[in-house]
Amino acid sequence: MRSPHEIKAVIESRLRVYLSRDQTGVRRAMLKLFLRMKTLTIAKICEHLNRRFSISYHSVAAMVGIIASRIGILHVMKNKEGTHSIYQLKEQYVDLVSRIVG
Repeated sequence: MRSPHEIKAVIESRLRVYLSRDQTGVRRAMLKLFLRMKTLTIAKICEHLNRRFSISYHSVAAMVGIIASRIGILHVMKNKEGTHSIYQLKEQYVDLVSRIVG
């Protein structure tokens, strides 16, 4: 079993690799949005990102899915009706993300 320090190192490595392929800056902008707004839905993220970038709803959903599942820094909750997922940056990774994207 990995220690918390090892887990954080793996996540940091995955996040750096993920951001190294960010040619337009949209991935970095999305992570900054999570740092600023705490809880977001795909629609809200898309609304904010479309102010600066031309990006589809499905592209935003794919990026959020990768960050939530592969990198593992997002907490996913359902709204009361169970119709929309609400995403939140996990508290233990806020400092890591702000250091990397900041």
